Amino acid sequence: MDKLRVAIVDLVTKAPTRSVYGRLMHANLASIMPQALGAWCEQEGHEVTYVCYTGFEDLVSEVPEDADVLFVGGFTQSAFLAYALSALARRRGAITVLGGPHARCYPDDAARHFDYVLGFTDRELVQRVLEERRPGRPRGRQLSAPRQPATLPGVRERWKFIRATMAKVPVGPRWVPMIGSLGCPYTCEFCIDSQVAYQPLAFDRLREDLRFLAEQMPRAYVGWHDPNFGVRFDEYMRVIEEAAPPGRISYAAESSLSLLSEQHVRRLSRAGFVAMLPGIESWYSLGGKSGTGRRQAMAKVEQVSGHVNMILRHIPYVQANFVLGLDCDAGPEPFELTKRFLDLTPGMFPGYSLLTAFGEAAPLNLELQRQGRVLPFPFRFLNNNKAMNVRPLHYGWVEFYDHVIDLTAYSFSPRSVRRRFAGTRSGWARSLNLVRALSSEGRGRLNFYRRLRQMLVTDREIRAFFEGETERIPAFYEETVRRDLGPLWELLPPGTLYHDPNAYLKKVSGGAHAIEPPAAVAAAAAASAAGAGAAATAVAQAGTATVD
Repeated sequence: MDKLRVAIVDLVTKAPTRSVYGRLMHANLASIMPQALGAWCEQEGHEVTYVCYTGFEDLVSEVPEDADVLFVGGFTQSAFLAYALSALARRRGAITVLGGPHARCYPDDAARHFDYVLGFTDRELVQRVLEERRPGRPRGRQLSAPRQPATLPGVRERWKFIRATMAKVPVGPRWVPMIGSLGCPYTCEFCIDSQVAYQPLAFDRLREDLRFLAEQMPRAYVGWHDPNFGVRFDEYMRVIEEAAPPGRISYAAESSLSLLSEQHVRRLSRAGFVAMLPGIESWYSLGGKSGTGRRQAMAKVEQVSGHVNMILRHIPYVQANFVLGLDCDAGPEPFELTKRFLDLTPGMFPGYSLLTAFGEAAPLNLELQRQGRVLPFPFRFLNNNKAMNVRPLHYGWVEFYDHVIDLTAYSFSPRSVRRRFAGTRSGWARSLNLVRALSSEGRGRLNFYRRLRQMLVTDREIRAFFEGETERIPAFYEETVRRDLGPLWELLPPGTLYHDPNAYLKKVSGGAHAIEPPAAVAAAAAASAAGAGAAATAVAQAGTATVD
């Protein structure tokens, strides 16, 4: 194969930003697969340009104009930015490839904008794409490996890409992404990993990676990207303990409370773990994951609070994750229970997600589509907090957002922020909690929820869309995407903001891929696009400086 010019873009955010949180943290959210892809391509002799997009770069200038192939990876919130980049690269003559969560969740929609859309991706599949380089017009090819890769390039192989990404963090810890397992043994019906078999990666490779990292960085930080860290706990910990002396590397991981016994937590602390992110999700279900069995409501709150406070005695930073709007929730009680949990566990940072059905990601999505409850919110807002695309079973929209606003205001009130500050031992953890509370994640979301709640009352177009009476995208959402993308907006074909919310159900039922917008929606999109300026000139002068 000829030597190719390969561009790889990891979209860790959806749009340009100037936020303090984004400056400090976005580079620390870099994904592993784009870096692994870069290592594979270089090993095949290709020239690689790698860009971790944190919201502060000018993508138009950073992606080489003479790239032969453009790989893009990202979550659904960054889909429109990915689509615009693909359109730009295609105009320049490149073949474009999409991978990552959005490609797995919405492959049919993505195939309208990319030449290739990849599911599970291994080195052999990447080689196949580079050899073929076949334009996919009007629809790209959807390809997938039979399973997740058995091995991935380690830290040593990815080091040049890791180092370039860490350089974007101005101050504070610079986190190196690592992974020791794929899939998850739990079957949470709303999770993309619920149908992916648990698969540990080679422990010898992990040991080698950690030793290399300890040599390269005098004070290293590792963020484990395992969907559920520590399933094979003793084997993991032996590797970590053998690789570097205590205090040389600090670690953060997402794990279930059922794995975090006090004995395990003590061992994690001695090995250097400084942050844990357990999933609580619900006060009425998923007791196996939280280790609470059949306990529900206040009994579960008290047990989980005691458990999390125990973890905080040994590990300085704990984020507990919740899903709001599950079908098991009704009335004010779920939200009031979470407030009681905050009172009982003041040092913990709460992570709230609105129930979201990401296309083909999880079995639950099929049932929600059968019930006609999934709404076609534009992808930009599907990031677990800007939109809940499932009509709640036991709440009206205004009632639901009243509860969400009340809980968010309580969680980030001056009183709660002070108690969280006092309940946290570590200086860096205190600083991170404060930044998160005062930035777009805390106060920013609260302001957004209040604005949305007001529009549900005063804006008939918004209310009709939320109630499923129309699929026409409200002007508020279109204007937000247009502002985000700036000149790149002109590259999106009319109707791109719409996606078929029931495409997954139609596919498994043997129907056609109905992804084109309904006639009324298409007509509105065409009318909106009629006044657009010349795309080529706009993109050539693109200065992506909009602010989220």
